[in-house]
Amino acid sequence: MSDAKNIKALENSSVELTLTLPAARIEEDYQKSLAKYVKNAQIPGFRKGHVPASVLEKKFGKSLRTETTFDTMEAFLKEELEKLDDAQKPLPYCTPVLQDEEKLLPFKKDTDVTFSVKYDVKPQFELPQYTGMKLTIPNVKVTDADVAKELDKLREQNAMVVDKKDGVAEDGNIVNIDYVELDKDGKEVKASERKDFTFTLGSGYNYYEIDKEVAGMKVGETKTIEKNYPKEFKTADLAGKTVTLKVTLKSVKVKDVPALDDEFAQDIKEEYKTVADLTKATREKLEKQLADKLSDDKFDKIADELAKNVKIDLPQSMVDLELDRDWSNYIRQTGLSEDQVLKFLSFQQKDKAALQNEWKADAEKTLRVQLVMDKIKEKEKFTVSPEELEKAEKEQLKDVTDENQKKYYRTLLEEDLKFNKVSDFLEANNTFTPDKEMSFDAYVNGQAATEAAK
Repeated sequence: MSDAKNIKALENSSVELTLTLPAARIEEDYQKSLAKYVKNAQIPGFRKGHVPASVLEKKFGKSLRTETTFDTMEAFLKEELEKLDDAQKPLPYCTPVLQDEEKLLPFKKDTDVTFSVKYDVKPQFELPQYTGMKLTIPNVKVTDADVAKELDKLREQNAMVVDKKDGVAEDGNIVNIDYVELDKDGKEVKASERKDFTFTLGSGYNYYEIDKEVAGMKVGETKTIEKNYPKEFKTADLAGKTVTLKVTLKSVKVKDVPALDDEFAQDIKEEYKTVADLTKATREKLEKQLADKLSDDKFDKIADELAKNVKIDLPQSMVDLELDRDWSNYIRQTGLSEDQVLKFLSFQQKDKAALQNEWKADAEKTLRVQLVMDKIKEKEKFTVSPEELEKAEKEQLKDVTDENQKKYYRTLLEEDLKFNKVSDFLEANNTFTPDKEMSFDAYVNGQAATEAAK
């Protein structure tokens, strides 16, 4: 055991641990290492295993003492770290860094070695208020109009596309055309020719934006269209020009939207016997979506308050790990390789470091909230019932056969289940008052920010 041990707190939840390694321990390990070298050394003039220790020491003593002393320091450090309280131990992903290594050298015989290492520890902090807060959430309800809109969407999704009986193109119809530009002499410009181009009339989703000109045409009709484009037209190639097109309408189709009747309800799901059944199930689905979104919103409001009102000195290694996780998730979401993503970023005059710097504030907020929630979990002493643990084991550990591994994962699983109880606890122990009225569609379908700004 060391003669002296001191832990000095540094900024950003890092510490400096100073240890004194006794000379006796160093010499004991040095002699063991020397004996091993004597046994295996091969030096000209001596048989293997018969080289005198004095010869080896004279030739390799300095480097051997350096090597064995560093090894002894590492082993000693591990032993001493195990004796520390959890709050003083390094974070699992943080490796202690030896300080001022050059000042320790050369190591001298029969001399204690006092050395220091720096590492990050779990942040210590005071919990902010986490119950009894009064917060606001949007005032949102599922209306009959929302249910009707969802049913209409369902009908649209199940519509059949059929030929229009009169063959006359109108807004909303799905048309299929051939077209080609004509030059000033009325000759076709082959490079502009397009066959079987399909679009919905009135959508504007065509290069020349000829919706109005095609409207009223009949299937089989060919029409010459002359169109003048203003100088401010969005497509630069056409801006300020006059273009002549020859257009042939090949087909006109319409959506045959099914009627909202009992037969349609039964087609959607066998258990629905009537429109009333389908309507009830649709309302329940929307209300579930709303409840989930409100629950997420409540947690976000609580998280904002927790992050704002807590002071935590985050260790750099913790922030770096979170940013590396964000980077890995970003790569996975793009569906590209890391090299491809880096190349794409270079086109935008960015790199990985620049992107992670943009994410840093959010990453730090996430860490603060997680640390607060973890401390709440410990303070409130949440428990997991045997039934809850057994259910989670069946779902998540079904492929783990090794009993030692299963025991380890079971402990982690139990802690995760306790942690998951924190958000429900926070929602139940804080007050949420409905504030600004907002439509279901705007709130649930991501248009909330737009509507709130109006």
